[in-house]
Amino acid sequence: MAEAAAAMAARAPADERRRWLALMVLCLGVLMIVLDTTIVNVALPSIRQDLAFSETALVWVVNAYMLTFGGFLLLGGRLGDLFGHRRVFLAGIVAFTVASLACGLANSQALLIAARAVQGLGGAVVSAVSLSLIMNLFTEPADRAKAMGVYGFVCAGGGSIGVLLGGLLTGALSWHWIFLVNLPIGVAVYALCVALLPAHHGARASVRLDVAGAVSVTAALMLAVYGVVNGNEAGWGSTRTLLLLGAAMLLFAVFLTVESRVRDPLVPLGLFRLRNVATANVAGVLWAAAMFAWFFISALYLQLVLGYSPMQVGLAFLPANLIMAAFSVGLSAKLVMRFGIRWPLAAGLLIAAGGLMCFARAPVGGDFVVHVLPGMLLLGLGAGIAFNPMLLAAMSDVRPEDAGLASGVVNTAFMMGGSLGLAVLASLAAARTGTQVAAGASPTVALNAGYQVAFVVGAVFAGAAALLGAVFLRPGAAASGHSHP
Repeated sequence: MAEAAAAMAARAPADERRRWLALMVLCLGVLMIVLDTTIVNVALPSIRQDLAFSETALVWVVNAYMLTFGGFLLLGGRLGDLFGHRRVFLAGIVAFTVASLACGLANSQALLIAARAVQGLGGAVVSAVSLSLIMNLFTEPADRAKAMGVYGFVCAGGGSIGVLLGGLLTGALSWHWIFLVNLPIGVAVYALCVALLPAHHGARASVRLDVAGAVSVTAALMLAVYGVVNGNEAGWGSTRTLLLLGAAMLLFAVFLTVESRVRDPLVPLGLFRLRNVATANVAGVLWAAAMFAWFFISALYLQLVLGYSPMQVGLAFLPANLIMAAFSVGLSAKLVMRFGIRWPLAAGLLIAAGGLMCFARAPVGGDFVVHVLPGMLLLGLGAGIAFNPMLLAAMSDVRPEDAGLASGVVNTAFMMGGSLGLAVLASLAAARTGTQVAAGASPTVALNAGYQVAFVVGAVFAGAAALLGAVFLRPGAAASGHSHP
């Protein structure tokens, strides 16, 4: 008896260490996906020159990835619930890694665009099930809060690391290496996940995949993403944009009808009756819109108004990333354990709104320390505090067998919020810039005026998300284990 107890005591630290190692490997896989959304942007001019892309065709290097990534998040999450999160995660890593090899070796436009679409599919699957794997690995509230903090930092901070890495690899080697660098990472993540992650066999065999629901929602999301990413180019009032968005809404209505009638729905609609889940997803849409305002519009301000190089832009984001890391990895978890998820979420979003308002006041001849750094610090602080409780809220109250689905839903909310938010903000900025040019302002002054409007609206989005969280999130809910609806 004493020997058995001693063996169990010796095994506990080993299991604990194994869990945290598994988290690091999962986060490395997610980082590879997150990096890929921004690392490509820096290399686009080189890709255009090398493969003789036209300006309109070049957009598809980004759009092909966005379409499949946005379209397959919900389906990827549900496949994890049905066939096992580990198995589906590994399949996603394989698809993404093989597609990265194809991208790196691409010598034609068609091959690069096709490989980017497969990359998006693999990325969607990895993103959709990674959260549920973490939730299943960490069931203790304190450990879960810490683990979600690490995951949150990777998601929030990975984008700006991508800008730096993209500049380094493209400048020192060639654009091919922004894709080829994924190969050793993908192989390592696969091997370590097989060794560290416990096998999970998914739902019972009697549960069938809702094919009609999967086809309708995937098509709806892909049409919506396509309509949004092409909205600025084609015009928001154009027949093409209106038809695409109308078709997406029609397919989404078909999806909701299917879900209300089938025995094993892809998305049980009862999920959205869970108050924290519904609130976190709506707040997530607004928050993603605000984050995209920060990340993309401030990068444009730094490059086009202040004349920074891509490398300088990456370095300008570094203070925000360091603060985000400090809060996400340690302090945010302590705040959640002390105050629950409601107040840290609201406070973080309000601080981020303040950071966006700082950017809204940045002038044409802006100084880094006076006009850029304060906004970066506030946004890093706000994101570091808010991201963890938002993810916890979105995953709380959900049954273990629906964890992959809830993960796919919150990732879809971020994706659609970011895409729609950026489209709205870019349109507002362009309209304001056009008005200023017509009034006789110089191009740089007109550009800056447009960006300032976008920052103000982004701050409003963050403020609205803070208000939603403060009013509707259930008080006292922390990083609790799964509870049944």
